[in-house]
Amino acid sequence: MSRAAELVSALETTDSLAIVCHDNPDPDCLASALALEAIAHEHDVGDVTIAYGGEISHQQNRAFVNLLDISLQTISTTDLEEYDSVSFVDHSSPGANTEVPSAVTPDVVVDHHPGESAAAAFEDVRTDYGATATIFVEYLRELEVDLTTRLASALLFALHRERLDFVREPTRREYEAALSVYPDAELETLEQLYGSAFSPGTLDAIGRAIASRERRGSSLVASAGKTTETDALPQAADYLLNLEGVNTVLVYGIVDDVIRLSGRSIDPRVHMGETLEEGFDELGAVGGHHDMAGGRIELGLFADDGDDADELLEFVGERLTRRFFDALNLDD
Repeated sequence: MSRAAELVSALETTDSLAIVCHDNPDPDCLASALALEAIAHEHDVGDVTIAYGGEISHQQNRAFVNLLDISLQTISTTDLEEYDSVSFVDHSSPGANTEVPSAVTPDVVVDHHPGESAAAAFEDVRTDYGATATIFVEYLRELEVDLTTRLASALLFALHRERLDFVREPTRREYEAALSVYPDAELETLEQLYGSAFSPGTLDAIGRAIASRERRGSSLVASAGKTTETDALPQAADYLLNLEGVNTVLVYGIVDDVIRLSGRSIDPRVHMGETLEEGFDELGAVGGHHDMAGGRIELGLFADDGDDADELLEFVGERLTRRFFDALNLDD
């Protein structure tokens, strides 16, 4: 039995399905949730809810939700026990990159990130794929689910943002998936998404990261400060990679009561996910791919050492910077 057929089999006895996105979901996660929703409806699952934790703060992600009219609700207002099945898309473990309690065991997991098994009844984790959306395009094609313009546009934008936009080690499958959905997508919608504007908070956070950067060799650490714009951190990391001679970047910031980390690298010798694990695994939940990774550290570990935000950031920054450079084996 194919993986797509196994997924359908797992949904056969389900009348209600909660599709859980990771915190601060990106287009790959959201488009994958829409694809699973389409498959579920196609196979007579009447009640489907897409839920997420954190915030949707990236300007393109907000535009993505609004232009494609995606119906979402927060994890905090979703009682997962009321659903026959719970699915995780674009992540696999509760309690790591999601507000879902670690005691929850999902019934369905579809992901492309490395990580521990969630012991789901159906689990399809393909770390050799560049995007979770790629897996869903294959499902949709095999199950002969008709692509609406909305779903095709969502998947095409997700594939472009996740891998094809920055040419971050896309596999041949990402190009094939993009070609598969391209005829049904609305390119005008994609143009609007790419034209979405920065929020002032995002621009301020990126500015702080630029001003605070500390460099050793070709590696760089920067602080986005205290911000409400979680997605400003990966945007700042992407931007700082454009600096001449820099190929590895870590940006950190305080969001609510959590220290967020976002790492990027175009150095083939650096595995960013493993680097963050080596430097910060004992402090919080971190991990990711060869070229991009992230994590979160509860502020409680540091909060007692600073009386105000500036002092706290200085204290946190010194230790995060040292740990990151040590993980890369870089001396002063």
